[in-house]
Amino acid sequence: MESWENIQAVKKMQSYIEANIHAPISQKALARVAGYSPAYAARVFKKLTGKTPFEYLRERRLTCAAEKLMENKSRVIDVAFDFVFDSHEGFTRAFSKAFGVPPSQFKHGQNTVKPFMPLPSHVPLPNTSKGDMTMNDKTNPSTVFVQVMERPKRNVILKRGIKAKDYYAYCEEVGCDIWETLLGIKQALYEPIGMWLPEKLILPGTSKYVQGVEVPEDYTGPLPEGYDMITLKPCQMMVFQGEPFDDEAFEQAISDIWALMESYDPTLYGFTWADEDAPRFQMSPQGYRGYIEARPVKRI
Repeated sequence: MESWENIQAVKKMQSYIEANIHAPISQKALARVAGYSPAYAARVFKKLTGKTPFEYLRERRLTCAAEKLMENKSRVIDVAFDFVFDSHEGFTRAFSKAFGVPPSQFKHGQNTVKPFMPLPSHVPLPNTSKGDMTMNDKTNPSTVFVQVMERPKRNVILKRGIKAKDYYAYCEEVGCDIWETLLGIKQALYEPIGMWLPEKLILPGTSKYVQGVEVPEDYTGPLPEGYDMITLKPCQMMVFQGEPFDDEAFEQAISDIWALMESYDPTLYGFTWADEDAPRFQMSPQGYRGYIEARPVKRI
Protein backbone atom coordinates (compact mmCIF):
# COMPACT_ATOMS: atom_id res chain seq x y z
CA MET A 1 0.00 0.00 0.00
CA GLU A 2 1.24 3.48 -0.83
CA SER A 3 2.60 5.47 2.13
CA TRP A 4 0.30 7.99 3.76
CA GLU A 5 2.97 10.68 3.30
CA ASN A 6 3.00 10.19 -0.47
CA ILE A 7 -0.81 10.22 -0.64
CA GLN A 8 -0.90 13.49 1.28
CA ALA A 9 1.84 14.97 -0.92
CA VAL A 10 -0.18 14.21 -4.06
CA LYS A 11 -3.31 15.67 -2.48
CA LYS A 12 -1.39 18.88 -1.74
CA MET A 13 -0.16 19.09 -5.32
CA GLN A 14 -3.67 18.54 -6.67
CA SER A 15 -5.08 21.17 -4.33
CA TYR A 16 -2.39 23.60 -5.47
CA ILE A 17 -3.31 22.92 -9.10
CA GLU A 18 -7.00 23.61 -8.41
CA ALA A 19 -6.19 26.83 -6.54
CA ASN A 20 -3.90 28.07 -9.32
CA ILE A 21 -5.69 26.71 -12.36
CA HIS A 22 -5.62 30.18 -14.00
CA ALA A 23 -1.94 30.88 -13.30
CA PRO A 24 1.38 29.44 -14.50
CA ILE A 25 2.45 26.43 -12.42
CA SER A 26 6.00 25.11 -12.32
CA GLN A 27 7.29 21.69 -11.31
CA LYS A 28 9.40 23.46 -8.70
CA ALA A 29 6.30 25.02 -7.14
CA LEU A 30 4.51 21.67 -7.01
CA ALA A 31 7.55 20.05 -5.43
CA ARG A 32 7.73 22.78 -2.81
CA VAL A 33 4.08 22.19 -1.90
CA ALA A 34 4.69 18.43 -1.67
CA GLY A 35 7.85 18.83 0.39
CA TYR A 36 9.82 16.66 -2.03
CA SER A 37 12.45 17.19 -4.73
CA PRO A 38 11.00 17.98 -8.18
CA ALA A 39 11.99 14.58 -9.58
CA TYR A 40 10.58 12.60 -6.65
CA ALA A 41 7.39 14.68 -6.51
CA ALA A 42 6.76 14.00 -10.22
CA ARG A 43 7.45 10.29 -9.79
CA VAL A 44 5.07 9.94 -6.84
CA PHE A 45 2.38 11.98 -8.60
CA LYS A 46 2.45 9.75 -11.68
CA LYS A 47 2.49 6.59 -9.57
CA LEU A 48 -0.71 7.59 -7.74
CA THR A 49 -2.61 9.30 -10.57
CA GLY A 50 -1.29 7.56 -13.68
CA LYS A 51 -0.36 10.95 -15.14
CA THR A 52 2.56 13.31 -14.90
CA PRO A 53 1.75 16.56 -13.06
CA PHE A 54 1.56 18.45 -16.34
CA GLU A 55 -0.58 15.85 -18.10
CA TYR A 56 -2.96 16.13 -15.15
CA LEU A 57 -2.77 19.94 -15.17
CA ARG A 58 -3.54 20.15 -18.89
CA GLU A 59 -6.52 17.81 -18.61
CA ARG A 60 -7.90 19.77 -15.69
CA ARG A 61 -7.49 23.06 -17.54
CA LEU A 62 -9.16 21.67 -20.66
CA THR A 63 -12.09 20.37 -18.60
CA CYS A 64 -12.50 23.72 -16.83
CA ALA A 65 -12.30 25.47 -20.19
CA ALA A 66 -15.00 23.16 -21.58
CA GLU A 67 -17.24 23.93 -18.62
CA LYS A 68 -16.67 27.65 -19.22
CA LEU A 69 -17.57 27.30 -22.89
CA MET A 70 -20.74 25.43 -21.95
CA GLU A 71 -21.95 28.65 -20.32
CA ASN A 72 -21.78 30.15 -23.84
CA LYS A 73 -20.87 33.59 -22.50
CA SER A 74 -17.13 33.77 -23.23
CA ARG A 75 -15.10 34.03 -26.42
CA VAL A 76 -12.86 31.08 -27.23
CA ILE A 77 -9.75 33.28 -27.23
CA ASP A 78 -10.61 34.62 -23.77
CA VAL A 79 -11.10 31.12 -22.39
CA ALA A 80 -7.78 30.03 -23.92
CA PHE A 81 -5.86 32.81 -22.22
CA ASP A 82 -7.83 32.40 -18.99
CA PHE A 83 -6.55 28.82 -18.71
CA VAL A 84 -2.94 29.72 -19.56
CA PHE A 85 -2.78 28.60 -23.19
CA ASP A 86 -0.31 30.72 -25.16
CA SER A 87 -2.39 30.97 -28.33
CA HIS A 88 -5.80 30.37 -29.83
CA GLU A 89 -4.25 27.79 -32.18
CA GLY A 90 -2.57 25.83 -29.40
CA PHE A 91 -5.76 25.78 -27.34
CA THR A 92 -7.82 24.65 -30.34
CA ARG A 93 -5.43 21.77 -31.09
CA ALA A 94 -5.37 20.59 -27.47
CA PHE A 95 -9.13 20.96 -27.03
CA SER A 96 -9.94 19.12 -30.28
CA LYS A 97 -7.65 16.27 -29.31
CA ALA A 98 -9.27 15.98 -25.87
CA PHE A 99 -12.94 16.30 -26.84
CA GLY A 100 -13.14 15.43 -30.53
CA VAL A 101 -14.46 18.82 -31.66
CA PRO A 102 -12.88 22.29 -31.81
CA PRO A 103 -13.86 24.71 -29.03
CA SER A 104 -15.91 26.93 -31.35
CA GLN A 105 -18.08 23.98 -32.40
CA PHE A 106 -18.31 22.73 -28.84
CA LYS A 107 -19.43 26.18 -27.66
CA HIS A 108 -22.36 26.20 -30.07
CA GLY A 109 -24.05 22.99 -29.10
CA GLN A 110 -21.78 19.94 -29.23
CA ASN A 111 -21.14 20.00 -25.51
CA THR A 112 -21.22 16.39 -24.34
CA VAL A 113 -17.97 16.76 -22.42
CA LYS A 114 -16.57 13.79 -20.52
CA PRO A 115 -14.76 15.74 -17.81
CA PHE A 116 -11.43 14.84 -16.27
CA MET A 117 -12.26 15.18 -12.59
CA PRO A 118 -9.72 15.93 -9.87
CA LEU A 119 -9.75 12.83 -7.66
CA PRO A 120 -7.14 13.25 -4.98
CA SER A 121 -7.59 10.39 -2.53
CA HIS A 122 -5.95 7.05 -3.24
CA VAL A 123 -7.56 3.82 -2.05
CA PRO A 124 -6.59 0.27 -3.12
CA LEU A 125 -9.46 -2.03 -4.05
CA PRO A 126 -10.42 -4.57 -1.40
CA ASN A 127 -9.96 -8.32 -1.53
CA THR A 128 -13.50 -9.29 -0.61
CA SER A 129 -12.50 -12.81 0.38
CA LYS A 130 -9.93 -11.67 2.94
CA GLY A 131 -11.07 -8.16 3.76
CA ASP A 132 -7.64 -6.59 3.24
CA MET A 133 -6.94 -3.63 0.98
CA THR A 134 -5.38 -5.32 -2.07
CA MET A 135 -6.74 -7.10 -5.09
CA ASN A 136 -6.68 -10.91 -5.28
CA ASP A 137 -4.22 -10.60 -8.17
CA LYS A 138 -1.15 -9.44 -6.27
CA THR A 139 0.82 -8.96 -9.51
CA ASN A 140 -1.63 -6.36 -10.82
CA PRO A 141 -3.03 -4.28 -7.95
CA SER A 142 -5.69 -1.74 -8.86
CA THR A 143 -6.26 1.75 -7.54
CA VAL A 144 -9.46 3.69 -6.92
CA PHE A 145 -9.47 7.47 -6.60
CA VAL A 146 -11.98 9.05 -4.25
CA GLN A 147 -13.11 12.64 -3.87
CA VAL A 148 -15.96 14.48 -2.18
CA MET A 149 -17.53 16.96 -4.60
CA GLU A 150 -20.08 19.70 -4.01
CA ARG A 151 -23.27 19.60 -6.11
CA PRO A 152 -25.37 22.79 -6.28
CA LYS A 153 -29.13 22.99 -6.21
CA ARG A 154 -30.23 21.77 -9.62
CA ASN A 155 -32.94 20.01 -11.55
CA VAL A 156 -32.73 16.60 -13.13
CA ILE A 157 -34.66 15.49 -16.20
CA LEU A 158 -35.31 11.76 -15.91
CA LYS A 159 -37.14 8.83 -17.39
CA ARG A 160 -38.74 6.55 -14.79
CA GLY A 161 -39.16 2.81 -15.11
CA ILE A 162 -41.70 0.59 -13.34
CA LYS A 163 -39.94 -1.73 -10.89
CA ALA A 164 -36.31 -1.59 -12.00
CA LYS A 165 -33.60 -1.58 -9.36
CA ASP A 166 -30.65 -1.79 -11.77
CA TYR A 167 -29.56 -0.99 -15.31
CA TYR A 168 -30.51 -4.30 -16.91
CA ALA A 169 -34.02 -4.37 -15.47
CA TYR A 170 -34.42 -0.73 -16.49
CA CYS A 171 -33.48 -1.53 -20.09
CA GLU A 172 -36.08 -4.28 -20.17
CA GLU A 173 -38.76 -1.85 -18.96
CA VAL A 174 -37.77 1.35 -20.78
CA GLY A 175 -35.27 0.36 -23.45
CA CYS A 176 -31.59 1.20 -23.78
CA ASP A 177 -31.92 3.99 -26.31
CA ILE A 178 -32.77 7.03 -24.17
CA TRP A 179 -29.13 8.17 -23.92
CA GLU A 180 -29.37 10.00 -27.26
CA THR A 181 -32.42 11.88 -26.02
CA LEU A 182 -30.58 12.91 -22.86
CA LEU A 183 -27.49 13.97 -24.83
CA GLY A 184 -29.73 16.24 -26.91
CA ILE A 185 -30.73 18.39 -23.90
CA LYS A 186 -28.74 21.54 -24.62
CA GLN A 187 -28.53 23.02 -21.12
CA ALA A 188 -27.25 19.85 -19.45
CA LEU A 189 -24.75 20.55 -16.68
CA TYR A 190 -22.97 17.23 -17.07
CA GLU A 191 -23.26 14.05 -19.12
CA PRO A 192 -26.24 11.69 -18.62
CA ILE A 193 -26.19 9.36 -15.60
CA GLY A 194 -27.97 6.33 -14.20
CA MET A 195 -29.42 6.97 -10.73
CA TRP A 196 -30.78 5.09 -7.74
CA LEU A 197 -33.41 7.42 -6.29
CA PRO A 198 -33.93 7.87 -2.55
CA GLU A 199 -37.36 6.76 -1.37
CA LYS A 200 -38.72 10.30 -1.15
CA LEU A 201 -38.16 10.83 -4.89
CA ILE A 202 -39.79 7.58 -6.06
CA LEU A 203 -43.36 8.01 -7.27
CA PRO A 204 -45.89 5.24 -6.57
CA GLY A 205 -45.65 2.53 -9.21
CA THR A 206 -42.27 3.70 -10.54
CA SER A 207 -38.71 2.41 -10.35
CA LYS A 208 -35.84 3.08 -7.99
CA TYR A 209 -33.34 3.05 -10.86
CA VAL A 210 -33.76 5.76 -13.50
CA GLN A 211 -31.68 7.53 -16.12
CA GLY A 212 -31.48 11.26 -16.57
CA VAL A 213 -29.37 14.39 -16.88
CA GLU A 214 -28.86 17.32 -14.52
CA VAL A 215 -29.81 20.81 -15.71
CA PRO A 216 -29.68 24.27 -14.09
CA GLU A 217 -32.15 25.18 -11.36
CA ASP A 218 -33.75 27.76 -13.68
CA TYR A 219 -34.10 25.40 -16.65
CA THR A 220 -37.08 26.36 -18.80
CA GLY A 221 -36.46 24.22 -21.86
CA PRO A 222 -38.79 21.51 -23.14
CA LEU A 223 -39.15 18.10 -21.54
CA PRO A 224 -39.03 15.06 -23.83
CA GLU A 225 -42.32 13.19 -23.91
CA GLY A 226 -42.64 10.77 -21.00
CA TYR A 227 -39.91 12.43 -18.92
CA ASP A 228 -40.17 14.14 -15.50
CA MET A 229 -38.16 16.97 -14.00
CA ILE A 230 -37.43 17.11 -10.27
CA THR A 231 -35.37 19.44 -8.10
CA LEU A 232 -32.33 18.24 -6.17
CA LYS A 233 -31.04 20.15 -3.15
CA PRO A 234 -27.35 21.08 -2.73
CA CYS A 235 -25.40 18.08 -1.50
CA GLN A 236 -22.00 16.46 -1.28
CA MET A 237 -21.15 13.39 -3.32
CA MET A 238 -18.31 10.95 -2.65
CA VAL A 239 -17.07 9.98 -6.11
CA PHE A 240 -15.23 6.69 -6.74
CA GLN A 241 -13.25 6.27 -9.96
CA GLY A 242 -11.51 3.03 -10.89
CA GLU A 243 -8.58 2.46 -13.20
CA PRO A 244 -9.03 2.35 -17.00
CA PHE A 245 -10.24 -1.01 -18.26
CA ASP A 246 -10.80 -2.89 -21.51
CA ASP A 247 -14.31 -2.05 -22.67
CA GLU A 248 -15.40 -5.69 -22.72
CA ALA A 249 -14.44 -5.96 -19.03
CA PHE A 250 -16.90 -3.28 -17.86
CA GLU A 251 -18.90 -5.66 -15.64
CA GLN A 252 -15.78 -6.55 -13.64
CA ALA A 253 -14.84 -2.86 -13.37
CA ILE A 254 -18.28 -2.09 -11.92
CA SER A 255 -18.13 -5.07 -9.54
CA ASP A 256 -14.74 -3.93 -8.24
CA ILE A 257 -16.05 -0.46 -7.39
CA TRP A 258 -19.17 -1.91 -5.77
CA ALA A 259 -17.01 -4.19 -3.62
CA LEU A 260 -15.01 -1.21 -2.42
CA MET A 261 -18.04 0.97 -1.77
CA GLU A 262 -19.66 -1.84 0.24
CA SER A 263 -16.75 -1.97 2.67
CA TYR A 264 -15.64 1.68 2.52
CA ASP A 265 -15.87 3.62 5.79
CA PRO A 266 -16.43 7.35 5.06
CA THR A 267 -16.17 8.21 8.76
CA LEU A 268 -12.39 7.86 8.43
CA TYR A 269 -12.52 11.13 6.49
CA GLY A 270 -15.20 12.88 8.55
CA PHE A 271 -18.26 11.91 6.51
CA THR A 272 -21.22 9.59 6.77
CA TRP A 273 -23.46 8.21 4.03
CA ALA A 274 -26.51 10.39 3.33
CA ASP A 275 -28.56 8.30 0.91
CA GLU A 276 -31.75 10.32 1.43
CA ASP A 277 -30.07 13.58 0.42
CA ALA A 278 -29.64 12.81 -3.27
CA PRO A 279 -29.61 9.97 -5.80
CA ARG A 280 -26.61 7.70 -5.90
CA PHE A 281 -25.43 7.77 -9.52
CA GLN A 282 -23.22 6.01 -12.03
CA MET A 283 -21.64 7.45 -15.15
CA SER A 284 -21.57 5.51 -18.40
CA PRO A 285 -18.75 2.91 -18.16
CA GLN A 286 -15.96 4.18 -20.41
CA GLY A 287 -12.82 2.08 -20.40
CA TYR A 288 -10.46 5.00 -21.02
CA ARG A 289 -11.40 6.75 -17.76
CA GLY A 290 -12.39 3.87 -15.47
CA TYR A 291 -15.80 3.24 -13.96
CA ILE A 292 -17.21 6.16 -11.94
CA GLU A 293 -19.93 6.03 -9.32
CA ALA A 294 -20.95 8.51 -6.62
CA ARG A 295 -22.86 8.23 -3.34
CA PRO A 296 -24.18 11.13 -1.24
CA VAL A 297 -22.43 11.97 2.02
CA LYS A 298 -22.55 14.64 4.69
CA ARG A 299 -20.12 15.93 7.29
CA ILE A 300 -20.24 14.25 10.68
